[in-house]
Amino acid sequence: MFRRPFFTGGSQTVSMINLALVVLVIAAASYYLCQQAILRARSQGAQKLHSLPHYYGWWGASMAAIPAFCVLLIMGTVDDVLFKNWLVEFYPADVAANAVDQAIAFAKVMNVVQGILFGTPEPWVQAAAEAYLSWSETSAMVLALSVIAVSLGGAVFAYSKVDPEFRSRNAVERIILWVLAISSTVAILTTIGIVLSVVFESIRFFRLVPFDEFVFGLVWNPQFEGAERAGSGQMGIATYGMIPLFVGTFLISIVALFVAVPVGLFSAIYLAEYADQRTRGIVKPLLEILAGVPTVVYGFFAALTVAPFVKSIGEGLGLTVASESALAAGLVMGVMIIPFISSLADDVINAVPQALRDAAYGLGSTHSEAVRQVVLPAALPGIVAAIILAVSRAIGETMIVVMAAGLAANLSFNPLDAVTTVTAQIVTILVGDQEFESAKTLSAFALALLLIVITLGLNFFALQIVKKYREQYD
Repeated sequence: MFRRPFFTGGSQTVSMINLALVVLVIAAASYYLCQQAILRARSQGAQKLHSLPHYYGWWGASMAAIPAFCVLLIMGTVDDVLFKNWLVEFYPADVAANAVDQAIAFAKVMNVVQGILFGTPEPWVQAAAEAYLSWSETSAMVLALSVIAVSLGGAVFAYSKVDPEFRSRNAVERIILWVLAISSTVAILTTIGIVLSVVFESIRFFRLVPFDEFVFGLVWNPQFEGAERAGSGQMGIATYGMIPLFVGTFLISIVALFVAVPVGLFSAIYLAEYADQRTRGIVKPLLEILAGVPTVVYGFFAALTVAPFVKSIGEGLGLTVASESALAAGLVMGVMIIPFISSLADDVINAVPQALRDAAYGLGSTHSEAVRQVVLPAALPGIVAAIILAVSRAIGETMIVVMAAGLAANLSFNPLDAVTTVTAQIVTILVGDQEFESAKTLSAFALALLLIVITLGLNFFALQIVKKYREQYD
């Protein structure tokens, strides 16, 4: 019978949180002691302090917290990788030789470690579980001692540096600069890593499927085809034409814009130019609540309410409407992106200088004329940027499409037909166990690559418009 290890699974997370809390307590104590030390030095006759007392406190807190958190992050993430590699020594030779079998074996070991038993475990599984348990407990102890020791050592080092001539403000500012630089670097490297991973997998896909077939193909039917395209000499039954997916994506997005742009823009104009402060304080938060609603809730609303309503209205008019249509998905998606357009457009309209309005009123313009002929033209670049950002949000939506528009890759420009989008197909392809050597699975990465290119292009265009707008009114 195994005891549940102290430092695996959920216990690992709890232990790391507890260590983080201990580090924060030490950092707070270091802040207080360093600040009190410099205040005591000043009260004892120090002529002049280089920095304000709170900078000495932040210096102490930084030295106690930052190195300790680095140790916690590194050791807390590396040990699992090491344990997984060490466990290979316990596996039989045929299991250790195959990556898939290694993953299955590791799952068996973890089930035993966590007390999830299905019969009597194999001897090598039991031995591996015992070793993992021992390593985990040792790792937890070493990690706790290391983190606390580093934190206390940093606090002692910071306290020893406290002196009226010590440039604590400069030191704190350098620390802040390094933290910001590292955060920016992590964000950039993460983006680059995501793009490169998609690019490499897309290259593998285009080795199996011709690029022109993918880009110009009119049929999307990614059926399982085994090794047909991988060199067997047989033609696969699958077809990978992306045009139906992108047509469906833009069809639903256009319907969404027809809903969101007028409602979002008119609401922004009302809130910015006509509503009093009390009304604005009530209506604006209500509009922005829509941005916090989970997309799956919008999907339920579209599938259970909007789609049947659209179908009944269409049949009443003698039209053929699919039970899952682009119109239903687009209407609900438009409601979802209303807060994006409304909030951004409201901010842009409020940013228009009041002097422009006063000049229009001085020339005899009415309120509506000033809004229509002065305010909106001045705010037009920002409004266009808001719309483009909303389009990017709509293109990347998945749940509403899956639940309301269906998964049929039909090449149709009729909003009453069932269509699908790029994101919906990506989710469908990658759900469940997949063979990453097949063209079907790799096609998801090719779709993702094109979607990234389109979305980045739209965002870049929007940012250029915003930049132009800011240069005009800064």
